[in-house]
Amino acid sequence: MATSEPTESTRGGRIRQTLAVLGAIAASGVLLAFYARGGWGFALGFVALVPWLWALERQRSTVAVFASAVLMAAGFALAVLGWFGPAFGAYVGIDATLATVLFVLLGPLLQPQFLAFAAAWHALRRGPGAVVQALAAAAAWVGCEWLLPKLLGDTLGHGLQPSLLLRQAADLGGAALLTVLLLLVNVALARALVAGRGAWRALGTAALLVAMLAGYGSWRLSALRAVLSEPAPALRIGLVQANLTDLERRRAERGTFATVRELLDTHFAMSEHAVRAQGAEALLWSETVYPTTFGTSKSEEGAAFDQEIGDFVGAMGVPLVFGTYDRDAQGEYNSAAFVDPARGLLGHYRKTHLFPFTEWVPEWIDGPGLRRWLPWTGRWRPGDGARVFPLTLADGREANVVPLICLDDVRPQLAIDGARLGAQALVGLSNDSWFTAHPEGARLHLAVASFRSIETRLPQLRATTNGLSAVIDESGEVVVHTEMGQQAVLVGEIPLRAPVPTLMLHLGDWVGPVALGFLALLAAAGVWRRRPRASPSSQATPPASTPHAPIAVVLLAPSWRIAAMLLRIGAALTLAWLGWRMLAIDGLQVNSLLQVRGFVLGVALPLVLAWAIRHVHAATARVEAATLVFESRAHRLDLPIASIACLHATWAGGPGAALRLGLASGRRWPITIALADPQAFASLLAGAGSAATWATPRAQRLAEFAALRATGERRWLEHAAIKFLLFPLLPALLAFRLHQHIAFGGTFGELQSYGPIAWLTGLLIWWAAWSLGLMLLAAALRVLSETLSATVFLVHRDAAPATSRLLHRFAQFVYYLGTPAWLVSRLLWG
Repeated sequence: MATSEPTESTRGGRIRQTLAVLGAIAASGVLLAFYARGGWGFALGFVALVPWLWALERQRSTVAVFASAVLMAAGFALAVLGWFGPAFGAYVGIDATLATVLFVLLGPLLQPQFLAFAAAWHALRRGPGAVVQALAAAAAWVGCEWLLPKLLGDTLGHGLQPSLLLRQAADLGGAALLTVLLLLVNVALARALVAGRGAWRALGTAALLVAMLAGYGSWRLSALRAVLSEPAPALRIGLVQANLTDLERRRAERGTFATVRELLDTHFAMSEHAVRAQGAEALLWSETVYPTTFGTSKSEEGAAFDQEIGDFVGAMGVPLVFGTYDRDAQGEYNSAAFVDPARGLLGHYRKTHLFPFTEWVPEWIDGPGLRRWLPWTGRWRPGDGARVFPLTLADGREANVVPLICLDDVRPQLAIDGARLGAQALVGLSNDSWFTAHPEGARLHLAVASFRSIETRLPQLRATTNGLSAVIDESGEVVVHTEMGQQAVLVGEIPLRAPVPTLMLHLGDWVGPVALGFLALLAAAGVWRRRPRASPSSQATPPASTPHAPIAVVLLAPSWRIAAMLLRIGAALTLAWLGWRMLAIDGLQVNSLLQVRGFVLGVALPLVLAWAIRHVHAATARVEAATLVFESRAHRLDLPIASIACLHATWAGGPGAALRLGLASGRRWPITIALADPQAFASLLAGAGSAATWATPRAQRLAEFAALRATGERRWLEHAAIKFLLFPLLPALLAFRLHQHIAFGGTFGELQSYGPIAWLTGLLIWWAAWSLGLMLLAAALRVLSETLSATVFLVHRDAAPATSRLLHRFAQFVYYLGTPAWLVSRLLWG
């Protein structure tokens, strides 16, 4: 029997393909290396992954896809983080070359986001479409980084730190959101390489994403500067960078007492200069600068040093924050001590995120064997979260600050929790001395830490042992910083005010969990699609349609269609603006006349006008003989069915979809037909013998989705008058009555004091406020249900009707039952 063997040309093709993949990975590695260097290289973040994505798209087998991801992860570790191996090797005493080789080999484990991205990309190659595939791959990337956070918390989005405009979107979703946008732009550009004539769409998508990022940044900076231009009290704090490192060697050579003596004398002298010569009102020293416990001394010498620090603070008359250790019955903690000149030790903040395998190891792997292999491993315990401390200044002012020690500032939640607790500034303490020979690590740490100021809109002061100490403003700008290996005193002045509200402050670090939820939804839809199907004979036969039954439609001339669309779009934009104000500025309640006026004039009035346009132009469509008849109260239009060649799906400024009729003459009928279910209209024509088809597959899909959305939407609970007028009146009456009793002593107190006009005006304001709040809730529920329905529709259309009904009922449940339950809980439990 003859066996087929690869021909010379086949082997040559495989070699060329392999070399192309390796070249693409190398090209991405080089681009990423320049991207990570900062400066104007930040622009490379939008194209750095394009070569690898181009190669990934050419791989067909699972093995090839994962091999490409493994190589890209290793290449990323070498190109972007190549300094980490030698730095860590020097820290633990391993040869630099060996440490680098181990680090690169461990790249796929240390950078698993590449494998997660490739897995999602490959799994959905033949799935619901390019958009869902790109979103799922990006979600897998950031979801993986959220589940398995890296040591310095770095992600692709941190490379945009040099761009003042582009990094501002981090206050919406942190650096993770920037990573998602970077990945989507890279995917769009990679698609453009292979799209041929359709490349303009991919390029347009990429350009739109970048423009949105820049546009938001420009707008956000303008709003931020307006807030920051208002006068506010200031705090001058002295950051002491003593540049005293390698304490273990110093202890071995000179003894513990002499080492601590040198540390304190140096810090005392530099701190006195900061206070006396530069007007510092508070002092900040670096992490573990005092290398023993403070306040719970272990020896007489330690107690004497503790007393000396307290005496120094009292003599200077300014509060001091410094890195030390704390202990209790559970063990020891890396901590920051707050010492007040009048009250002494206020307390300790205990570091929450410990350095793995140096400060802490999981108990389940700890033991004598591990200690022999890793003798440098500590036994410190993690703290229990953010704490806000007051710095009481000499003139009596108080500055509330939240401390972050080392790795605490590489994850968003602690800074967010501190801002929620009332912090007016972030203070960072770090010991980055293991980056002494590799300042790239200190620069990365500083860049990651600066995002905490963007997310919370709080200024930040960082004191490090030997660099890079810095002052960071609310926009994430590093205003000034020291150099690596420099002994310096840096005095920074920051304003003291409540943080400007951001989406991150309201929702926390939300991008990773939402990404994982999106992937879970896609996975559930995939499982549903592969479930065993019932045989056709066992399925219920759908009821016979009645294609000749009249259909309710709205007939809109071009001018009326444009007017209705503009009114609906204006109302939606105003509602979105009001929702943003509630999230970012006003809080999650309606508490100002500006909101009520905006709702009445910008939302309610345009919607009423849009409804009036549709009501005036309402009609019915039916078939008489071979004629399509549209009949309203005042007009009748007849259109021969034979003249209709195709159907175009569109939107006409209202709920539901709309159709434009393509005529056999090649033109389109000028009237737009707005209706709930375009498929029902197509069935009406088909039942009359029309040969009209959908103009494009996209039009057919839009019609199918519109039919899905129309399912169950005409129930009385969805009527606008009930949903947004009558139902909001019920909680408005209750809230208005409570307000009247509190403010005027009775239900009709304002009526008796100021007359019926004032009383009715107050009631209308409460009614409008509740209508606005419930309309925002309904909009959020609608966006959620529509997004989930559209996703299921794209992934598995058979499951879409049941899913749509379930989501629709869930939204009604939340709206009509969740609102009263929330109101009752507020009344009973505050």
